[in-house]
Amino acid sequence: MAGRRALKAVLIDLSGTLHVEDTAVPGAQDALHCLRQASVSVKFVTNTTKESKRNLLERLQRLNFDLQEKEIFTSLSAARSLLEQKQHRPLLLVEDSALEDFTGIDTSHPNAVVVGLAPDHFNYQTLNRAFRMILDGAPLIAIHKARYYKRKDGLALGPGPFVTGLEYAADCKATVVGKPEKTFFTQALSELGCSPSEAVMIGDDVRDDVGGAQNAGMLGILVRTGECTLPLHIYARY
Repeated sequence: MAGRRALKAVLIDLSGTLHVEDTAVPGAQDALHCLRQASVSVKFVTNTTKESKRNLLERLQRLNFDLQEKEIFTSLSAARSLLEQKQHRPLLLVEDSALEDFTGIDTSHPNAVVVGLAPDHFNYQTLNRAFRMILDGAPLIAIHKARYYKRKDGLALGPGPFVTGLEYAADCKATVVGKPEKTFFTQALSELGCSPSEAVMIGDDVRDDVGGAQNAGMLGILVRTGECTLPLHIYARY
């Protein structure tokens, strides 16, 4: 990795790092307040696909977090950008509360399959429709492939197992747009006007947050507040 430069930006994960559902992680608001006092830019980057950016912002503000909508970069945003670029008409396997972020996207006669976290839609009929579309040539787009996520009642399946199931059944490979993809991090950093060597990533997921950041050329800082429940074996590459 190239030599480190002066720190200009901090990317922060949300779910599991600052909050778990409707509960703030203890001390998270104070930590964010302290970070705001430093001369660095802050961007909140999340794979959350259960709700729109607006709903997510309202949830965080109810928990007394000081942030603005323009500071949030989501995997839904990255997915929308790809759909617009490729002019796809998607079958959206996302929760209804997330559909707002795809307003204006043509979903008539879909020719692409987009999979996020959609517990209410992960049923045989819907997944079989997606499977048949992929067999007919529709690209499979994974908003992310997280294996699980943290809820108040424990860990829960993420979209990754369902994406992997479709990949296996249709003998295809999904295009992933969220963490830990390098393009996700570079896109977020481009909005801040800084390079990976000038930024760090803070998150609770070893693979998606820390590993993804390191692969993008950033430093990765792991917090043990959400998904990280196992003994740490982190290989620092900086």
